[in-house]
Amino acid sequence: MPKPHPYQNPNLSIDERLADLISRMTLAEKCAQLVSTTGLAEGEPFSVEKARQHWKDGVAYLSARQRPRGTRAAVRFLNAAQKFLREETRLGIPALGIGEGLHGFMANEATSFPQAIALASAWDPDLHERVFSTAAREMRARGAHYVLSPVLDVARDPRWGRTEETYGEDPYLISRLGVAAVRGFQGEAFTGAPDKVLATAKHFSAHGQPEGGTNSAPANYAERMLREELFAPFEAAVSEGGVGSVMASYNEINGIPVHINEWLLRDVLCGEWGFTGFVISDGWGVDDLYRLHFVAADAAEAAEKAFTSGVEAELGTCLRHLAAAVEAGRIPESDLDRAVAKVLRVKFMLGLFEDPYVDEEAAVAIINSAEHRALALEAARKAIVLLKNEGGLLPLDMDRLGSLAVIGPNAAAVRLGGYSGDPLKPVSVLDGLRQKAGDTLEIRYAEGCGLTQAEGTALDLWFRDEVLPADPARDAVLIAEAVAVAEKADAVLLVLGDNEQTCREGWSKDHLGDRDSLDLPGRQEELMRAVAATGKPVILLLINGRPASINFAAEHIPAILEGWYLGEAGGHAVAEVLFGETNPGGKLPITFPRSVGQIPAYYYHKPSARRGYLFADVSPLFPFGHGLSYTTFSYKNLRLDKASIRPGETATLSLEVTNTGERAGDEVVQLYVRDVLSNCVTRPVKLLKGFERITLQPGETSTLSFKIGREQLQYLDEDMQMTVELGEFVLMVGGSSETTHQISLQVVSA
Repeated sequence: MPKPHPYQNPNLSIDERLADLISRMTLAEKCAQLVSTTGLAEGEPFSVEKARQHWKDGVAYLSARQRPRGTRAAVRFLNAAQKFLREETRLGIPALGIGEGLHGFMANEATSFPQAIALASAWDPDLHERVFSTAAREMRARGAHYVLSPVLDVARDPRWGRTEETYGEDPYLISRLGVAAVRGFQGEAFTGAPDKVLATAKHFSAHGQPEGGTNSAPANYAERMLREELFAPFEAAVSEGGVGSVMASYNEINGIPVHINEWLLRDVLCGEWGFTGFVISDGWGVDDLYRLHFVAADAAEAAEKAFTSGVEAELGTCLRHLAAAVEAGRIPESDLDRAVAKVLRVKFMLGLFEDPYVDEEAAVAIINSAEHRALALEAARKAIVLLKNEGGLLPLDMDRLGSLAVIGPNAAAVRLGGYSGDPLKPVSVLDGLRQKAGDTLEIRYAEGCGLTQAEGTALDLWFRDEVLPADPARDAVLIAEAVAVAEKADAVLLVLGDNEQTCREGWSKDHLGDRDSLDLPGRQEELMRAVAATGKPVILLLINGRPASINFAAEHIPAILEGWYLGEAGGHAVAEVLFGETNPGGKLPITFPRSVGQIPAYYYHKPSARRGYLFADVSPLFPFGHGLSYTTFSYKNLRLDKASIRPGETATLSLEVTNTGERAGDEVVQLYVRDVLSNCVTRPVKLLKGFERITLQPGETSTLSFKIGREQLQYLDEDMQMTVELGEFVLMVGGSSETTHQISLQVVSA
């Protein structure tokens, strides 16, 4: 039996194994570790013949999603692929299983948690970490090792269809949730543990406020804004979370496409922040250099420009051309070796050289287990935001209500949002209500109107290119039927919003997902007005991917709930909230503008902004941080342990929050800071600098405290240096960005 090579010896250090393996690799084999797999389409049966043709140099990674396969079929495919790589390629290098994990593993049968924007509405980093720890466990069980999540874009233009993928508009909230997600995926530090995956912070950077709200459009922003706001979540993911991978974004920043932006990828990310993982392209982002941005003549030039600028691995195949660039002397082979070593190091850490296979029975037991379904329900409960509750309409008393009309295009359908799989046991709002009501309450249903003409699962709709608006003649009939159903009921639940076609990633001119309006798509507004005209008590539940300009609802509908996309357990969570079993405690992570013309509408604007428009109210429809409860909370005894501090010192802000109502409930206590008089650089009217979600029983009081120091007070001065200015700072604490109590802190000279 031949003696194993040093790289095959698990008793040696990873550095020793890496050095030996790389010394044995050809240029083609090295490049194969940096690019996407070719030759086998996803869902196609594994073919040894095709693998021999296309995988002879090895592969970097395989899609662990394996759409449309279920768990058993996906595991069998991946095990067959790993067996081929181990036994039939020259060096036997295993593949990384790669997958998406935006709100759970994007794979059939995997647990589907609430969409990212809904998870952000929970304002609960502990829950966030548990959700992504569970997603990591399911990914590893099915053969995935590397996840293309979390999304850390700052969403400041809700016309953008990818708003749903984000944690909202605030850099601090995104940072806290982003670090929690990375730790959920990787652990405190990535070690290759059997229930963890390597995480990817994306999309770096300035991707969430594209010009005109259209995906991948230019982002032309000053360096101060980039560093203080748009870079902040990524810096936290690197410095606090230890994220293992960062994905370059499609857009350009001040004229330079990110995939060739050396200042961004090398100077800032790796130089200033000390990032040591690998930078990966977005899907076909290197190709976009020659087909979209026109800064490269062809794939070969694009590969060289991207690689020399800091892109070290690719979701695409352009980097295969690096072999020719090395042979021609344009790129040192040592540079190629360093990039390859980063990918191979992860494979060694995961133990894939010793055992790349997945246990099929263990995978079936773990995927969408009862424990994971329970967590999906907990997350959905915590994500729901009560926007309005005029006259205490909610919660409904099932014993006093004879019948409930459930109306709307999102009532019977299961809406999950983008980057979803097909979960095993999804529950629609209608089904959740029927299960909860049983024989106690008559549930009447009407579709009300359509959204788009296509039908299918969330994933089917999301992938389909063509989007056709609902048929107007059919809608007229459906609206009339809905009014008739509403008239026979004691109360009405309208379930409106988006589907996976009206709000999604627009990844090409043939696959659009951004909108130039924030009004409800289709004839939903007409449906709502017609149902409201019946005079019945109406509750509006939004199942959607971005803020909606629901001006009529805000004025005329007595109760409004924001659910976003609530995941597989959304129907159960809605039923619990509607009938008072669960008290909603979510808060908005993004502002609801009154119209698309008021964008940008994010809360942390400068003092000179928001002067107003003729004939319009400039205030938000619903502000950042807003969310009501079935109980009430009082804030008292706001105090500082010091009236003044020096720039290097800290003070402690304390307060008491009391549940003054008759129900147990959650409150998210939010801390905002304002620099009253800045020296030169203008400062926002307020900035979120702390928060905590608490649960209080009726009459219970909780004392909370926040540290106030350099981290909360510093900013970039006119010389682009972080500084804490002398003078007065106003500290504001409350249940939203617009309902706060305040106290002043002085920063004095040493």
